[in-house]
Amino acid sequence: MVEIKTPEQIAKMREAGLVVAAMHRACAEAAVPGATTKDLDEVAAKVLADHGAKPNFLGYGGFPGNICTSVNEVVVHGIPSKETVLKAGDLLSIDAGAIIDGWHGDAALTVFVGEGHSAELRELSRVTEESMWAGIAAMRKGNRLVDISKAIESYIRRQPRPASGKYGIIEDYGGHGIGSQMHMDPHLLNYVERRRGRGPKLVPGMCLAIEPMVSLGTARTHVLSDDWTVKTNDGTWSSHWEHSIALTEQGPLVLTAPDGGRAKLAELGIEAAPDPLG
Repeated sequence: MVEIKTPEQIAKMREAGLVVAAMHRACAEAAVPGATTKDLDEVAAKVLADHGAKPNFLGYGGFPGNICTSVNEVVVHGIPSKETVLKAGDLLSIDAGAIIDGWHGDAALTVFVGEGHSAELRELSRVTEESMWAGIAAMRKGNRLVDISKAIESYIRRQPRPASGKYGIIEDYGGHGIGSQMHMDPHLLNYVERRRGRGPKLVPGMCLAIEPMVSLGTARTHVLSDDWTVKTNDGTWSSHWEHSIALTEQGPLVLTAPDGGRAKLAELGIEAAPDPLG
């Protein structure tokens, strides 16, 4: 069943989302050459403590970190480690989450560590992020879940191909419902698979984490022996962007964006819902 939230519950999710945004700011600033991904995890833990929030990643299915730190060919679920030292030119996904009074926030961004990134890598991140916003723009009352998937895939397919030949839309992982749990129904593909049908109708009170993951090659991945770390099968690098969004009677509210998504949605001709926290 898809959980439908009240305005009061969405306000709590907005609180959690702002903590996630603060985690992202602090971790992105700390993601410099020479830092370890464990250092970033400690930064995230401090932000959670400072805001009186709980981590939703730590201990989830046994996961040992407060955040996921995925470097280069690691797509998602990278475990923070003292042995993983960041260097200039790395592409880093930081996936973070927080809980306030039992309500969850979850978001990810791609960070360029230091200097020396190719135009191809910068374009990979841009395409992935913009495809996420295309999906967010499709989260409108009366649409169906597949309309979000279609918007994400269509945006990516319309872009000029990279030098590697193609963008791979990761197949085994996607977005999800979020609310009183971090991962809930419905599962959201980042591409259209017609045998799954159109999915549920989008209605006010529905909250989704929209998170495209795109590589410079394959759509296929494998999990390492730690049972968490997910890498591309061909070793190509990938980008990951995510926001949690609530659909309200007034439109979408991007719970994990500092401004609620107002500026970016305005560029797309959409008015963001009022921020319940003012």
